[in-house]
Amino acid sequence: MLRSKKRWKVEGRGHSLEQQFVTELKITPLVANLLLNRGISSVEEARNFLYIEKMNFHDPFMMKGMRIATERIHQAIREKEKILIFGDYDADGVSSTAVMVHTLKRLKAEFDFYIPNRFTEGYGPNEPALRKAKDTGYSLVVTVDTGISAVHEANVAKEIGLDFIVTDHHEPPPVLPDAYAIVNPKQEDCMYPFKGLAGVGVAFKLAHALLGQVPEDLLDIVVIGTVADLVPLVDENRLITKKGIKALENTNRPGLQALKKITGMIDKELNADHVGFGIGPRINAAGRLDSATPAVELLICEDKITAERLATDIDELNKVRQGIVNEITEEAVEIVENLYTSLDDHKVLIVAKEGWNAGVIGIVASRLVERYYRPTIVLTIDKEKGLAKGSARSIEGFDMFKNLSECRDILPHFGGHPMAAGLTMKLADLEELRSRLNVIASEVLTASDYIPITKIDIGVSLKDVTLPVIEEMSLLAPFGVSNPTPKIMVDQVNLSQMKRIGSEENHLKMLLEQNGNTVDCVGFHLGYLFEEISMSAQISAVGTLSINEWNGHCKPQLMLEDVAVNDWQLFDCRGNGSFKKYSQLPAEKVVCIYFDESTLDALKIESKYQLVHVPYGIEAPELDFSEKYLFLLDLPFEKSQLEIVLSKCQKPERIYPIFHHNENHFFTTIPSRENFKWFYAFLTKQQTFDLNKYGAQLAKHKGWSTDTIDFMVKVFFDLEFVTIKNGLISLSTNIEKKDLNHSKTYKRKQEQAKLENDLYYSSYNELKQWFEQLFLAVQNVE
Repeated sequence: MLRSKKRWKVEGRGHSLEQQFVTELKITPLVANLLLNRGISSVEEARNFLYIEKMNFHDPFMMKGMRIATERIHQAIREKEKILIFGDYDADGVSSTAVMVHTLKRLKAEFDFYIPNRFTEGYGPNEPALRKAKDTGYSLVVTVDTGISAVHEANVAKEIGLDFIVTDHHEPPPVLPDAYAIVNPKQEDCMYPFKGLAGVGVAFKLAHALLGQVPEDLLDIVVIGTVADLVPLVDENRLITKKGIKALENTNRPGLQALKKITGMIDKELNADHVGFGIGPRINAAGRLDSATPAVELLICEDKITAERLATDIDELNKVRQGIVNEITEEAVEIVENLYTSLDDHKVLIVAKEGWNAGVIGIVASRLVERYYRPTIVLTIDKEKGLAKGSARSIEGFDMFKNLSECRDILPHFGGHPMAAGLTMKLADLEELRSRLNVIASEVLTASDYIPITKIDIGVSLKDVTLPVIEEMSLLAPFGVSNPTPKIMVDQVNLSQMKRIGSEENHLKMLLEQNGNTVDCVGFHLGYLFEEISMSAQISAVGTLSINEWNGHCKPQLMLEDVAVNDWQLFDCRGNGSFKKYSQLPAEKVVCIYFDESTLDALKIESKYQLVHVPYGIEAPELDFSEKYLFLLDLPFEKSQLEIVLSKCQKPERIYPIFHHNENHFFTTIPSRENFKWFYAFLTKQQTFDLNKYGAQLAKHKGWSTDTIDFMVKVFFDLEFVTIKNGLISLSTNIEKKDLNHSKTYKRKQEQAKLENDLYYSSYNELKQWFEQLFLAVQNVE
């Protein structure tokens, strides 16, 4: 058995609409089921999903507040008022700002942009910045990707005569800012048909409204914030991303060309991962470590030299950011290990430390969630101000925004989504927050909620995994939140090949086989599983499908994410002679059974394992081997003793038979009855025989081994034919005729030879079948 790393939640197939989708859309049943499992319930909806680029963008004026906002901005442009774009420092905020810069420049407005400093000003609009804007002649502020919680700041703007327009996509709080206009599709009574836009998506809709047409030339920027902010890639976001990726491939913007060059994306066919893992983190890095202004400048600059300089600077910042993240993560893990001695008692993890970089603690929170699978909040402490500022990340079933909302009285400033949030609070309230969230988590989460879930789109047979199917699956792209790359499961398939690959042999390559169909399978960083899977095991595997192109040939490939073996496994260790190679197995899972006391020393077995000694001829105690790895270190004299041991236990997850022995009974010739007759006649003639003195000479004369003579002497002693004293053999008087089978030594030799033949020298399949029959017999008795 091999347990999967995560809980597998497999969607069904065979929907009632499957055949209709197949017939009318001319797609395979597998892709039809993928669409149905994504909640698409009609052919028309499926067609729109597959061919999203044919969809029209929604009317921006359906969004509440849009008309008021655009009229005020156009008025400011006509009257030459100074407009300030107030952005945010993450990739969504930066790209939102860049979209508005390009839009207002096109409209010949008098404007500038402002991104607050994460470290000195914090998140969102702030009073000093607004007062400074008013003092320097700005009469209109337009926020992008921020402002929905800026109640105080909106009041300040009104007080000083500064018109304040909010465009945002975050969850609206109970009390909204008293702004000139609020543009947010999540507002109550907003009729806009799609609520899932990123901040840059809302800015794009504002640009659409201001320009009177869809500014598709801005999609190469809009796609960055859309993908990086992890919004659902469905509906209009899917359209933005589909067209945006194509626009990014062909972009002429010097800044984006420089970013593509530095990330190795020039002349590549791009997908959402290139944006999410290549461009997004670099745009984010500027605001995480310093000012986000250079990131905006990169997206709006018009000359190649400046673009390459800015891209290089931002790339270097990203490398520094990665180092800081690793360092803080190590410190945070140490705090968790020391503070939370029992994770069962702590449903939510909150870790805080002075001096942590506020710009990266959101990434650290995500890493802790990956490691411990608990809702997590990571905060940096400012002791002088008595404040803690941080980021929260959650797990499925725990709505972080909603549950933080229950603690508003101790959270003067927070905002976010169900899965992520940012907050600032008094340091003195930290323990109170920890206590409250743990109570809430205890009420809303069950024990199974703390086991990570892998959502599997569909189970398939290997015959379904073909190049045309994989190519057709690409119609579902771009992939991301709410439209993930399809995960497939193959169940109970055979292994044809398995090996470690890579310079450090830390990756795994397998060839899976099912009913004559084969598929290559690669698992990065899963090389350790080589020792965890028996070649005879039937495995279930989860991963994503791709096309492997090599040397002009293309074939399907499964990129492995998780593996399970659902039945017990037999690992054949016979003849290995060493236990050392299994030292990487978890000690708490290993149980070693041995019959001969000398075996432990011979195999150098450490005391950290559970060691069970069953002396020869002694009945074994009742043992529980369920969920254990059972090592059979040696063999008893009789097979029945081993059968009794195994019949008293639950089937283990794995069995490792080593069957160490010092003498090969099967390959040691048992003397024939003629040999015994000759030797008895010899002793009758001699009456006494000094075995120590003449045993070797006699063996040489007969062509026997000294072990053969020793064995026959022991048999005669068992039958009371001879007595032995200090190596001197004397023939007994009044000898009663007995068969050789009356000798325990003779019978044991025969039994051990048979035992070795049946268990030590048998084939793998024969040995596996012997264990199977034994477990089946035990099961039938139960």
